[in-house]
Amino acid sequence: MATLPTTTRGKTVPDACDYQGLPAERSKTGGWTAATMILGGEVMERLTTLGITVNLVTYLTGTMHLGNAASANLVTNFVGTSFMLCLFGGFLADTYIGRYLNIVVFAAVQATGVALLTISTTVPSLSPPKCMEGTPCVRATNTQLTVLFLALYVTALGTGGVKSSVPGFGSDQFDDSEKEEKNDMVKFLNWYYFVVNIGSLAAVTVLVYIQDNQGRPWGYGICTCAILFALVVFMLGTKKYRYKKPVGSPLTQIAEVFVAAWSKRRLQLPSDSSLLFNEEDILDEAGRIKKQRLPHSKQFRFLDRAAIKDSESTGGITVMRKWYLTTLTDVEEVKLVIRMLPIWATTIMFWTVQVQMMTLSVSQATTMDRRIGKSFTFPAGSMTVFLIGTILLTVPFYDRFVAPIARKALNNPQGLTPLQHTGVALVLSVLSMVAAAFVEIKRLRFAESHGLVHDAKEIIPMSVFWLVPQFAIVGIGEALMYLGQLDFFLRECPDGMKTMSMGLFLSSRAFGFFLSSLLVGFVNKMTGPNKPWIANNLNQGRLYDYYWLLAALSVVNLFLYLVCANWYVYKDKKLAEDTLQE
Repeated sequence: MATLPTTTRGKTVPDACDYQGLPAERSKTGGWTAATMILGGEVMERLTTLGITVNLVTYLTGTMHLGNAASANLVTNFVGTSFMLCLFGGFLADTYIGRYLNIVVFAAVQATGVALLTISTTVPSLSPPKCMEGTPCVRATNTQLTVLFLALYVTALGTGGVKSSVPGFGSDQFDDSEKEEKNDMVKFLNWYYFVVNIGSLAAVTVLVYIQDNQGRPWGYGICTCAILFALVVFMLGTKKYRYKKPVGSPLTQIAEVFVAAWSKRRLQLPSDSSLLFNEEDILDEAGRIKKQRLPHSKQFRFLDRAAIKDSESTGGITVMRKWYLTTLTDVEEVKLVIRMLPIWATTIMFWTVQVQMMTLSVSQATTMDRRIGKSFTFPAGSMTVFLIGTILLTVPFYDRFVAPIARKALNNPQGLTPLQHTGVALVLSVLSMVAAAFVEIKRLRFAESHGLVHDAKEIIPMSVFWLVPQFAIVGIGEALMYLGQLDFFLRECPDGMKTMSMGLFLSSRAFGFFLSSLLVGFVNKMTGPNKPWIANNLNQGRLYDYYWLLAALSVVNLFLYLVCANWYVYKDKKLAEDTLQE
């Protein structure tokens, strides 16, 4: 592999230091050796998180004796909180402790949470007695649920902290100012997405099988050991890593712009944008890193007030004051983020649909014939393998076949644009719920024809693999959604806000899961206790109507997305237009 001369590449990496705080030597730090240790930890994190999530609903209904609706909501709230805490983890890493320490601390927190979960499934007094024939099942007590919730949400805290920092810390191991390492960074991000799904595949196959056949304590105990092992391996690479110092959170910059604009809301905006305070006016002692100057845009002009110069200007020099005066470039960066928000908001519904595959679809699977041959029973929680397997097949299929055709047809070197990726994914979310509704109608007809409507414990003689289409359609959609949105949020955000932008991308999942919880609660409240759509006995419910509702909401959301996508102008094109107008 060709390398640049030392005089060209330099012996040290700009803006990076080693574990001792000295300039990082290119030959001794970073690169694939360091990145591999980070990727290994991410495999274990994903194995643990999904190993808990995909089979949790069966534990809540079968062992803790909660209803289907309550169990689905508990799972979605747990996963949603994990993704929402990515914003907190990213803020902590960017502002105070850095990504390395963030991963170490929160991996230990995650291991603690999973250990508590292992204990809660091992100690007999922390779960209700098994159901006895002829008597109603005893629901878990408040104390038992408190211990379970504590374990889950400590795990969620650790997961959010780790997930927020791994992609960024991995990319820190490559110098994007050097061509060869920049190409390796792109490869790393591709491998990151791949290993995430490999960890997911192991979770929904091996780990779920162990949980169902050897017991929950064994499954969660393996998760605890996996996280601890990953933490040890990660720390062994301490001397090999490249570190970047915290530079402050973009959330602070956004808050500063809004506060400054509000505090000067009564001031008149100048007609000439060149009179606003900009990067070139900042004194070096202000401690601000110089940024690429952005041209002034006419959208959201209220925020321009944050850059209005006032009586603080003396002798042609303006001293910037946080929370009162910001640069025009800072304002324009915030505007870029605001323009991205409608696209972000219209992706939330997709994740509301996706989470049904880990909750209600798993509940459906428990009622269906899962036998393969005479001796093997397919675990209900492992149905997610069809979603993950489809993702793993879709990515290379798209790169090899779809992208080349799209490049020629659309005359676009990218193939499908990020917004087109997302649009196709949203169409697939509608189709998945239509398929799910039809399969559920067929399942209920089987239950009725075999006299099993009132018996929730008997298996309906209908193959569980009727559920595969809805998992596969969502899997294709998730692959396209992930690829499109990852590209969108990394490319369209300001250069200094990539970590926050990734947190924003992940938070759309969180809101999707929370929306699912709200919808389940609302639907069961409106349909009443006598004829709930999502009944504890699915054979007596109308789950298909809930799927039709999701399909209808997804159609409305798709329409809103098309409006927002048509309104949105890509950053490069908009900057070119604004520059011409200046």
